[in-house]
Amino acid sequence: MANYLSILIPIVSVIVAICLIIGFFLCLAPSWYEKKIRGNTLEADEFMNLKPSRWEALQFLLLNRFSVGKHKKDTTTAYELALDDSEHVTGLKISRRSNSDDDQESGKIMSVPPSMSSSPSPIVIGTIRMGFGHHRIAYATCSWSMAEASENRETVFHDLLNVKSEEADLIRDMDKLYSMGSRFASEFGGAAEKLWGVLTKAMGPNGLRVPCQTAEHLIPILKGIPKDSPIIATHCFVAMAAVAAGFTNVINLVIDNHAQWFVLCPKCLNLVQGPSNYHSFLRMGVPPKLVALAGHWIPKDLVDNIPEDCQRRITRAVNHKPLRILAPVGGAGAQKTYVCAFIKALTPMLKDGTVQILLNAGDHTHMIEAFEKTLAECDLPFNRIDTIDGVREFQSKLTESPDNEPEKSVTLFAFPNYFPAVATTDIVSRVSDVLVAKPSELAFYPVPKINVRRVGDHEAYSAIRSSECGDGTFECRTVDDAMEYIKLMTSENGELLTMINEKIIANNTIGIYDGCKNAVKIALDRSTGLSSDTAKVEEAIEIEAPKE
Repeated sequence: MANYLSILIPIVSVIVAICLIIGFFLCLAPSWYEKKIRGNTLEADEFMNLKPSRWEALQFLLLNRFSVGKHKKDTTTAYELALDDSEHVTGLKISRRSNSDDDQESGKIMSVPPSMSSSPSPIVIGTIRMGFGHHRIAYATCSWSMAEASENRETVFHDLLNVKSEEADLIRDMDKLYSMGSRFASEFGGAAEKLWGVLTKAMGPNGLRVPCQTAEHLIPILKGIPKDSPIIATHCFVAMAAVAAGFTNVINLVIDNHAQWFVLCPKCLNLVQGPSNYHSFLRMGVPPKLVALAGHWIPKDLVDNIPEDCQRRITRAVNHKPLRILAPVGGAGAQKTYVCAFIKALTPMLKDGTVQILLNAGDHTHMIEAFEKTLAECDLPFNRIDTIDGVREFQSKLTESPDNEPEKSVTLFAFPNYFPAVATTDIVSRVSDVLVAKPSELAFYPVPKINVRRVGDHEAYSAIRSSECGDGTFECRTVDDAMEYIKLMTSENGELLTMINEKIIANNTIGIYDGCKNAVKIALDRSTGLSSDTAKVEEAIEIEAPKE
């Protein structure tokens, strides 16, 4: 008995001590939380109409420490920004942190306040390269901004990671963790995938509190922009940082189709892509004047050519042309195992000419190597394209004549840098019969889609949106599931592809794919006579939403 007690007493003592320590921190957590958020412009609790419990307050403090470390919030510094002409998009300006007197002499500096020029302040499309999605949506928005804005109003592509600073490094470190988690979940599946799914879906109110607190640290990256500039953000951190920096004409383009606090921003207009997300946010308590239904985030070129491209696909299906499959990888570089298995499953159809595949490996070396190895194992010759000019020539050739086909049944797109990696999917979508991709931002595209295995549970709802719109499938969790749709789409009558393309044309007539167009219109309309008073943000917004 004595021996038993000699073991039990230390264990109980440790448990009691741990409970006392936790209780001590729980008692102090609410006051520490209030001290931490004091003076913030972003009032997450007021926006949500919620107060944190003691556990939530403690969780917030731990997550905030993990997010920003010892970085000190600086609300006064403004990094001087310079504007360069985009190497890839004619007429687009790219912002960066100014690093030499040459920028001043060459007139590249973005002045704050703006100079005495009669030109209005630029429309700023703010983003962060966290994967490809946020950049893809930003470039889509730029395509509409450059078309809709007046000739003397510049469009600026402002990637927070392009402003070299400690603040940008904070974001970069978070992105590394996200990319690592995505790849780990995708490759190992099972418990790893379930855990990652929970982390990306069930963040709760702290999913907004922690990013708002982090965004307060990012203010210097945006303070170099004229305050009267419209800001359209394709990442919530950008919208939050803009509001914290004092901008009043801020629009947040909400990603995905899963309503969670993390993707929203207080004190600005949050635009969503689908009606289920819209009414879900209203049920969560988001003020109606701060959320609106806009439509899907799609590039202008894709929207403008929907009738022509869909008719070309229908004609190809009816005439039994090879099914042309576009299979891109995401910016996190996940899904290597799935796509390689998909290539192997397609091999007999690739060899007999039933299908063609356009593989976009992006700028991920490990994906390029994996695809090349798989193609060699399957004895599949391929044509490689590694420049953006080559991509545009490829698209131009296939749109010129219905008789033109790729040189080989497999085309591999592989690049040394990120822009062509992102842009290729948008460019080549026009000449693809079906897009096979995880249900990320691409699930909303006006292209027939086979939505394959998600990376994070939040993406499941985007596949549901796609299937309900009639332009894509439910999520195909396995390669066998995806192959069933490939077989249906290569059937003799071509009815499935014809139906999907007809649905895309119908969706287009009611504005489902006009999200970026609507966002730009709102931003430009609000820039006329908008007061600097933050309260003006909550004025009613008139928008021609999709008629669903």
